[in-house]
Amino acid sequence: MLVDDHELIRQGLRRAFERDAEFQVVGEAASVAEARRLAETAQPDVAVLDVRLPDGSGLDLAQVLRAARADVGLVILTMYAGDDQLFAALDAGASAFVPKSAPSDDVVAAARHAAAKPSSFIAADLAEAMHRKLNPSGPQLTRREREVLGLLAEGLGVSSISRKLYISESTTKTHVSKLYDKLGAGNRAQAIMAAVRAGLLDSTIEP
Repeated sequence: MLVDDHELIRQGLRRAFERDAEFQVVGEAASVAEARRLAETAQPDVAVLDVRLPDGSGLDLAQVLRAARADVGLVILTMYAGDDQLFAALDAGASAFVPKSAPSDDVVAAARHAAAKPSSFIAADLAEAMHRKLNPSGPQLTRREREVLGLLAEGLGVSSISRKLYISESTTKTHVSKLYDKLGAGNRAQAIMAAVRAGLLDSTIEP
């Protein structure tokens, strides 16, 4: 089951899986609600889930699917492959974590692992992320600051971030200011580059 709100990404993944005789795509969904309905009817062996969906989080969806079935393989696919996202996927019960910048063959390989060992977890950067978690040396951001950072990386401004997070613009400005201070940045581009170097954002993000 492929879950992503971008049709082109779903089409690309479908083609990648259809090239592999071990897999059959049983359905596609563009939202959490669609995915939940599809999972109930199709009963997929593996679900590939985008993190950011229009009506919720793929991580929350992973928790729901995992609670319903211990044997389903869950592959988390995300544009923002920082350490926080990796560990959030692990906590959600995912079987694998793959950045969207990875080749489609990597997603297929992750799905193969997820089908065989749904209760285990793999990620390309897992060992390094564990080391960084146990030996923190970079900036320590709050959860809200990390949310703001992710939205800044998407290109959103203060007003858009405020609406997205349901907070006031003054509060958003405070978070952005503290974020810049912790990252030693003077603007959005510098903040994103510093976050990439610190492993807080995927290295394919461009300021």
